[in-house]
Amino acid sequence: MPTRASRSERRNQVLSREQIIEAAIELLDAGGEGALTVRALSERLSTGSGAISYHVGKRDDLLDTATETIVTAALATKPARAGADPADEIRVVALALFDAIAEHQWLATRLTLQIIRNPVGLVTVEVFERIGRQVDALGVPRAHWFDAASTLVHYILGAVSQNARIEGDTSAIDPQADREDFFDATFAAWQRLDPEDYPFIHAIAGQAREHDDREQFLTGIAIVVDSLTRLC
Repeated sequence: MPTRASRSERRNQVLSREQIIEAAIELLDAGGEGALTVRALSERLSTGSGAISYHVGKRDDLLDTATETIVTAALATKPARAGADPADEIRVVALALFDAIAEHQWLATRLTLQIIRNPVGLVTVEVFERIGRQVDALGVPRAHWFDAASTLVHYILGAVSQNARIEGDTSAIDPQADREDFFDATFAAWQRLDPEDYPFIHAIAGQAREHDDREQFLTGIAIVVDSLTRLC
């Protein structure tokens, strides 16, 4: 008669690590980090917590692995091209991360935490390597490589975070729920401000309502890259 241990071992063999990560990402996409619990994942996969721990580890390991899976896949779909203009390659990498975070709103926070807290982790080294090679190709002096790459990475993280799902946000404002309504309301509120006290806000109110997030993101990348070339 099969023992509990043998049944558990067979179950662990049937349930793959990839299936666990895929299910974890689905939970994260649906409800953010708060939705990813070992219990919820166990119920989704019809398995026990032991099987999840066996393949992946604890909840923090699940979050890290889900982040690594999405980021490495995003960068892999945009491989570096031999002889390509380095500024174009930087835009390719930046947009790969931008689009990944647009699809997985919880990712911005986890990506930032990975880069800040785990400098030897796969996410950090992959992002810095792809960005750093282009910094070199731009002709930035070696002494400025780290600062230049860090500036680009920090801009990317900061820019994409404005569209992220923020755990614990109680403002009841969700600009992604209806983007047009959100910026229409912003425009109207800014227009009501005294133009003598806030001339700049009045000047950009229409631009804010009509702007395209992706184009604005690329404009920022262009500004940073142009600044880096002045270090040469």
